[in-house]
Amino acid sequence: MKLEGKVVLITGGGTGIGTAIAERFVREGARICITGRRQEMLDNVARSLPAGSVVTCPGDVSKYEDAKRMVEQTLAFGGKIDVLINNAGIDPGGTVVDIDPDLWRKVLDVNLTGPFLLMKASIPHMIKAGGGSIINISSLGGLRCLPGMPAYCSSKAGLIMLTQQAATDYGPFNVRCNVVCPGGVRTAMIENSLSPLADALGKNVDGVLDLVSSGMPLRRFANPEEIPGICAYLASDDSSFMTGSVLLIDGGAANVDVAGAALTMSGVKWGVTE
Repeated sequence: MKLEGKVVLITGGGTGIGTAIAERFVREGARICITGRRQEMLDNVARSLPAGSVVTCPGDVSKYEDAKRMVEQTLAFGGKIDVLINNAGIDPGGTVVDIDPDLWRKVLDVNLTGPFLLMKASIPHMIKAGGGSIINISSLGGLRCLPGMPAYCSSKAGLIMLTQQAATDYGPFNVRCNVVCPGGVRTAMIENSLSPLADALGKNVDGVLDLVSSGMPLRRFANPEEIPGICAYLASDDSSFMTGSVLLIDGGAANVDVAGAALTMSGVKWGVTE
């Protein structure tokens, strides 16, 4: 119950990692507001949680009026906002040449401008209350390139810098800002993204996940439930001296040289003497 008494706003709380964070935070004693574009998804999550622990607020994080309404709903529900978790995101592909400019803008609007707007609306309330914790969910793709994903990777890299900028500017007001960078997490979004590759390879999604993760130290993708623990830590007073940190939770993927991973995936034994 390390989050008892805290009031938390979680964007993208209706699916995947956002839902897992919502469930973990309620178990830790927090009262939460979850947001997303689809009310029915938010209602499904809310019904699964104890009465009085959650309120929903549908909306689009890329719209400032919606962002302000999300913050206002959280304040009306809990009387304050201790923690903001910017989790909402989209991941359409397309190289620099292929991607439609409107889609490029949409990815940046949701993945980067959305967190900016929520931070802009939340930070004054945190300062007034004496402090708070902002946790931005970026990606390993914000630190390493993913083929054919320039909009996604650029937006997530920008979110890392935005986090560190806010940590620098608002640390004197006891507003902490850290960023979590998950690697491969098995969510509906990533399964949809991998479906074309699965079809091209004649595999199911499980087979593609096994193939993609075979060069990683832990040899698997994460489950969504493996991400909220680090978020709960950053939201709690246990992390009171942490701000501006970039935390990888990627099964060791960032440690691996791509050429070495390719050799490992080939099945050929190398680098080992008998």
